[in-house]
Amino acid sequence: MSLMAKQRPDFDPDRRRLLSWFLNNQRPLPWRENRDPYRIWISETMLQQTTTAAVIPYFHRFLEKFPNLKSLAFATEKEVRSAWAGLGYYSRASNLWRAAQEIHQLGEFPQSHKELMKYPGFGPYTSRAVASLAFGESVGVLDGNVIRVLCRFYDLSIPWWKTIERNRLQNLSDQWAAGVDPRDLNQALMELGATICTPKSPSCAMCPLRLGCQGLKSGQHLKRPLARPRKAKEIWLWRVCLNAKNDRIALTQSHALPVLKGHLLPPGQAVKLKKKPKRYKFVHTITHHEIYVDVTTSLTSLKKMSTPVKWIPVSEISQHSPTSLIKKVVRFAL
Repeated sequence: MSLMAKQRPDFDPDRRRLLSWFLNNQRPLPWRENRDPYRIWISETMLQQTTTAAVIPYFHRFLEKFPNLKSLAFATEKEVRSAWAGLGYYSRASNLWRAAQEIHQLGEFPQSHKELMKYPGFGPYTSRAVASLAFGESVGVLDGNVIRVLCRFYDLSIPWWKTIERNRLQNLSDQWAAGVDPRDLNQALMELGATICTPKSPSCAMCPLRLGCQGLKSGQHLKRPLARPRKAKEIWLWRVCLNAKNDRIALTQSHALPVLKGHLLPPGQAVKLKKKPKRYKFVHTITHHEIYVDVTTSLTSLKKMSTPVKWIPVSEISQHSPTSLIKKVVRFAL
């Protein structure tokens, strides 16, 4: 059965129950205190790939250091990445910094998702989240929680990760947000997925959408959404040489690894392997990459490096390269 055939045209009773449930049960999250687009943007960026509980203390610390768009725009990328340390996926921090500079130069925060999409780090989800939550634009959001709620509600057995199906889900989300306050409706769908319609052991008896949930009626709700095929694991060997003198180590902007490109890392070479190497100091996993690291401390010629070398005090490494990978390298070598 097609997506459109399964779609129920009259979901207003379900929306009313959902909104009533949200207004009475929403969590008191710090970014919900007002409609400041800056705070909403920072929180939505942090929440990508990170749980709400983990984000809250980082959000407070980040806002203490960069309380507004101007302070973020006039910071250095090093300062922003340092404040981001521990959240991972550091391209998010760099994109925040670049977008802050461009938006500050513009003079006002763009209010539509189409305008926001022009700036670094603003993808389909983040742009719609900021536009709807801060400015009330009538667009729906589509994150992992909303995808799960919609696939269960409409009993959709579809490859939601593919562009065509994802666009159809986006259209459904837009329909749910139309004609009501999109700020409340979008947050309600996300809140429902985070607290009630969870991936495992959903609390269906407490769900405000249980009466209209086609997945629950068919008994297929635990099989929705379909599991996305995992990317094949990649095995990499990174041979890194740690040059150290006077409590400083040599770092250079690295592009050797398939991840962390542009980060300051010790010089080294990486090669993709078909199987686990026999010799290595430790293994570090990032997404589907298994990085086996072999660390030596024999001095290597730094004069032949294609990129400039910076001698960084060991105590200040996290300020220049906040990834936990470099901390492991230093720990195993020094």
